[in-house]
Amino acid sequence: MAMEKQMISGEVPVSPFSRLFSMPGLDCFNIVTIGLKHEANPSAFVEGLKNTLVNHPRFSSILETGIGGKKAKWIPTKVKVEDHVVVPDIDPTIENPDQFLEDYTSNMVFSPIDMSKPLWEMHILNMKTSDAESFLVARFHHSLGDGMSLMSLLVACSRKTSDPESLPTLVAPKKSKVTNVLWSLVARVWFIIRLMCNTFVEVFNFLLILCSVRDAATPLMEKPISTLSLNKFIHRVISLDDVKIVKNAMNMTVNDVIVGMVQAGLSRYLSQKYDSETNSKLKRSLENVSLRAVVFFNLRSNKKIEDLAEMMAKRSTSRWGNSIGYVMIPLWMRSENDIFEYIRRAKTIMDRKKISLEPLFSYVLLKLTVEIFGSKALRNLAMRIFGRSTIILSNVAGPSEEISLFEHQISYFAASISGFPQALIVHITSYVNKVIINLGVDLDVIPDPHHLCDHMVEALQMMKSAAEEKCSADLNV
Repeated sequence: MAMEKQMISGEVPVSPFSRLFSMPGLDCFNIVTIGLKHEANPSAFVEGLKNTLVNHPRFSSILETGIGGKKAKWIPTKVKVEDHVVVPDIDPTIENPDQFLEDYTSNMVFSPIDMSKPLWEMHILNMKTSDAESFLVARFHHSLGDGMSLMSLLVACSRKTSDPESLPTLVAPKKSKVTNVLWSLVARVWFIIRLMCNTFVEVFNFLLILCSVRDAATPLMEKPISTLSLNKFIHRVISLDDVKIVKNAMNMTVNDVIVGMVQAGLSRYLSQKYDSETNSKLKRSLENVSLRAVVFFNLRSNKKIEDLAEMMAKRSTSRWGNSIGYVMIPLWMRSENDIFEYIRRAKTIMDRKKISLEPLFSYVLLKLTVEIFGSKALRNLAMRIFGRSTIILSNVAGPSEEISLFEHQISYFAASISGFPQALIVHITSYVNKVIINLGVDLDVIPDPHHLCDHMVEALQMMKSAAEEKCSADLNV
């Protein structure tokens, strides 16, 4: 009878991970900054949202968190789009628009969100910066879905610039073609053996880390976990072609190069900090630094953009939400003369993680924890996982062709998350021929985020120069 009443009213139970991301201390938000090539028309965005996003069940429902012993649930409601679109008055003569955008985005994290409405809002900023003519800054509560799902949903609301009637396409992983049945069988058996071995080792290491102490204090982690709070978001747009030059020279993936770039940048930043340290007790060597990063893995099968567009058109209630796993990766913090060593180390560890069930294990572990021991135990476990690492690292591939959102041509995407107990979150997105580095930092720990970002960009340029020299030497052989 209770189930029948729930089905009639349209109420939907809240998933364990949506509950996790709405708990005190882990009240998480996805922040997406979309640079536009022309001045934004607020009316066009309001009409566009009425025909797309609000038709999605999660974006037209109120979250009842279940405080006081009640069951958490999504309650459908009527959405007035105008209440979710904010158009602030901005001084057209502002001296530093790039700084204003950073401050505005950072302040959005701390502004309260009205829990009596669906948990999303969009801010339209008509101001020109060095990268775009205007901006759409969106804030989504993490209970609505994970970053990959939300990115895919936004893309499903857009259309190809070259063909306004066609949906965009996301970069899909290439599948190898089977040419020999026997060789294919041997490869499958070998894959299963590697999967079992890697899973055993990685899950054992995962549990060992959970039982160990947190990362040692460094300039990236100098506050107790309970006091960490991201309060500054910055982003930098760089060339995807530079990444591909390194990728092709090393015969690796874009993701390998990105992780290698982050490791090299962090190493350079820490090395400089230690070299400038005057207190001998605090002066350390990179050789003695051991840091870990939490990396998100998307566990949902690749959903086609067409399916998401149809979901909004038909108000479908198909599977949606947070479907992500986590892995712990050791960061290679060394002063390497060979800049490619950071990429090789990244490839070695990421290949091992990909061919393991550690992401699925972490997902199941969190799910079983909340089902058996309750929400409080889930929060404690999540805090322990994130408390055993220094940074969160995420990489999402965006559209490979130019797209327009409600007839506004997009220049770039930048995305990040807030609410996690880390002093540094590195989120990388790609769009057409651009890579966007987004850093979320606690300024009390990392007071110079632009300097840290400079080190990452400089590391990529060093890799590019080395790759070009390598290709030139190979041609001369």
